[in-house]
Amino acid sequence: MKPLIIGIAGGTGSGKTTLVDRLKEQFGDDISVLAHDSYYAAHHDLSLEERQALNYDHPASFDTDRMIQDLEDLRAGKTIHCPVYDYAIQDRLEETREVAPNKVILVEGILVFDNKALRDLMDIKLFVDTDADVRILRRIHRDVTQRGRSMDAVMEQYLSTVKPMHEQFVEPSKRYADIIIPEGGKNTVALMMIMQRIAYHIEHGDIVSHQ
Repeated sequence: MKPLIIGIAGGTGSGKTTLVDRLKEQFGDDISVLAHDSYYAAHHDLSLEERQALNYDHPASFDTDRMIQDLEDLRAGKTIHCPVYDYAIQDRLEETREVAPNKVILVEGILVFDNKALRDLMDIKLFVDTDADVRILRRIHRDVTQRGRSMDAVMEQYLSTVKPMHEQFVEPSKRYADIIIPEGGKNTVALMMIMQRIAYHIEHGDIVSHQ
């Protein structure tokens, strides 16, 4: 069975992870997830202070070529070893995470529609669209409570890189989406439609064609 590859893009704090979590809850072991954030480029040669000053919202901050190769391998039925990124030290770890090929693969990240080669591997492209004020509040809460960052640091990063990179790269990539979903996993109508499509693929193993 060819896997159904679904790309999930959208701005920071838009609800992408909530959507992924809802789909994982519904389909469990039939879904594998590749997060673009896992493919942040390694910067072992830089100090923590230098790493903190990097622009993590620009396409060049990701090792997207490796992600493309990993996704191609998964589509070919091969097990891959996905990088592991540590937000506390803002660097890639030496360890990797084994990801097995599966019936459905979710590819998630703010910039997964920016790269054409990556985009072309996707059968369905979903863009989670959420108001900017809601997204920044979610980002502040996440980075302060889960990643140990100060509110001042989060706000400075948002204004210096997150917001301008969203406007330059993320928002324009919306035009590549097959479906635009307001509020992501909280949009029950869209969620049910997506679940029906995934369930059909899992049950029937239909062969999908890549554009």
